[in-house]
Amino acid sequence: MKSILVTGGAGFIGSNLIKHLVFKYPDYNIVNLDLLTYAGNSENLKSVENERNYTFVHGDICDRELIERVFQHYYIHGVIHLAAESHVDNSISHPDIFIETNIKGTFTLLDVAYKYWMEKPFEYKKGFENNKFLHVSTDEVYGTLGATGLFTEETPYAPNSPYSASKASSDMLVRSYHHTYGMETVITNSSNNYGPKQHDEKLIPTVIRKALSGENIPVYGDGKNIRDWLYVLDHCKGIDIAYHKGKSGEVYNIGGKNEQNNNYIVAKICELLDQKVPKNGKSYKAQISYVEDRAGHDFRYAIDATKIETKLGWKAAENFDSGIEKTVQWYLKKYEF
Repeated sequence: MKSILVTGGAGFIGSNLIKHLVFKYPDYNIVNLDLLTYAGNSENLKSVENERNYTFVHGDICDRELIERVFQHYYIHGVIHLAAESHVDNSISHPDIFIETNIKGTFTLLDVAYKYWMEKPFEYKKGFENNKFLHVSTDEVYGTLGATGLFTEETPYAPNSPYSASKASSDMLVRSYHHTYGMETVITNSSNNYGPKQHDEKLIPTVIRKALSGENIPVYGDGKNIRDWLYVLDHCKGIDIAYHKGKSGEVYNIGGKNEQNNNYIVAKICELLDQKVPKNGKSYKAQISYVEDRAGHDFRYAIDATKIETKLGWKAAENFDSGIEKTVQWYLKKYEF
C-alpha cells in the first residue's frame, strides 16, 4: 500500500481533499499530519477517521525529527503539502508565524523528502523512483490585477501581504528542489475557495453566521474587491489530477471562472437566507455594514486555468450559483437552522 503524506489535512481544503482521496484510492494509505491549530478541526475528519487507509499524526511541519520519523515509519512515497498559515488579516498582525510555518515548514518537508527519497541530486533511491512532492499555493503570490486580465503560470510574482510573500517564498523553495536536486515537484496555485468546512473567520461563513445571529454583516471598504471563486471539491479534484498526471517541475493554476465582487457575494447569500430562513418579511441585506478596508487589500484576482484544463483534463463542475447553494445549506445545518 503506497503511503501519501497530506499536510494540513484537518483544515478546510485539506479535510475535503483527504475525504476525496481516502474513498477514491482505497489502495493508498493517506497519512494526515496536522498541528490542529485554530484552522484545523478534527471534526472535519469524522467521515474518514475509522477508514483502514487513513492515519492521523498530530504534529508540526517545522519539527524535523517528527517529519523524519513519519517518512520512515509510514514509508512515504508522495507528499501533498497544504499545511500553511493562510489568514491574510492574521499575517498583517503576526507575520512572524507565517514566515515560520510557510517557509521553514515547507523547507523542512522538502529537505526530509529529498534525503529520504534520493541518493544524490537527480538520482532516486531504488523503490522511490518518481515519488512526487505537490505544493498547494495561492493566486495571491501574483499580486493584484486591474479591471481586466488573468493570472497565468507565467505571471511574475508580486506578493503584497506577509501571507502571500511567505507563500511565494515557499513556492520558490519547491522550485529550487526540482532544479537543484531533480526532485519530482508540482506547484498548484488556486483562486479563492469556498464550500463546506471553511473556517468561520473567512468571508462566506462570516456572512452566514452574522446574518443568522442578527449582527452586522461586515464588508471591507466599498465591497468592490473581486475574487475568482472556486468550489472546494473542484479544487481537490484539481490537486488529485495535478499530483497524478502533472509534469514534474510544472505549475498549474486552478480557478473557477467565477469572478464576483464582495457586494455580490454578500447579497447573494442574503437572498438565499431570505428564502431558506425568512425573518418577519425583512431581508438580511439590512444587516450589511461597510467597515474600514484591510491594509494593502488587493483589488482583483482572477485565474486562467487553461493549462490544467487542456494539459490534464480538469474542469470545474460547479458554477457559483450551484456551489453557493450547497455551501449555504451546509452551514445552515452546522449552525442548526
